[in-house]
Amino acid sequence: MKNQKRLTRLHRVVGAVIALALLLSLLLPLAGSAQEADDDAATTEILAEAPTTGGSRRGPIVMAVSRVAAPEPEPEAVEGVAPIALQVDKFGIDAPIEVGSIVDGVMQDPSGPWVVAWYDQLGKVRERNNVVVAGHVDYYTVGPAVFWNVRDLVPGDVVRLVTEDGEAVEYAVEWAQLFDVATQLTPEVIQRDIVGDTGLESLTLITCGGPFDPATGQYLQRFVVRANQI
Repeated sequence: MKNQKRLTRLHRVVGAVIALALLLSLLLPLAGSAQEADDDAATTEILAEAPTTGGSRRGPIVMAVSRVAAPEPEPEAVEGVAPIALQVDKFGIDAPIEVGSIVDGVMQDPSGPWVVAWYDQLGKVRERNNVVVAGHVDYYTVGPAVFWNVRDLVPGDVVRLVTEDGEAVEYAVEWAQLFDVATQLTPEVIQRDIVGDTGLESLTLITCGGPFDPATGQYLQRFVVRANQI
């Protein structure tokens, strides 16, 4: 009877050992798989944060430069050119241009009846600025001069400048206006409305107009024409 009980206990112990061995054999592959999964997860996380040199990776790559606004490039300086002739086909004008001078803020007159003065301090061709020229409307020893017909220019008429490098640049008249010397031609008006920078490729023609004062030998008004490059 005692031997039978010992055998029964032995069988129970052996059965428990076998069951434990089977359980361990089942858990070990799962533990290995879990470890491999953990290893893969850790490796994937590290690679996801690693810098790339162009290798394949999931998702778009946002370059750092796209997150920071690039500084605006400074505009390149444009070198202007001098005009050497002024032409108005409507009136048969084809006049040479000389460089005019500005003395103490006063634009000096052209040197003769058939030449146009260009004030290079104010603007050159191709500078996106205001090219300012002046011509006599008449001349005391000649009569009608180079800008005699300028007063008859109307919006849309074409004025052409020939530059020193041979280019013909055409401008279309935008407006024409008489300014009274005594009451309207203040320094502010001259700078803002006549000779100042327009932000465009512009051409401004100035000549005399209005009544003539024999006592001073001067016209009482100035006729101004503004044209913009076509």
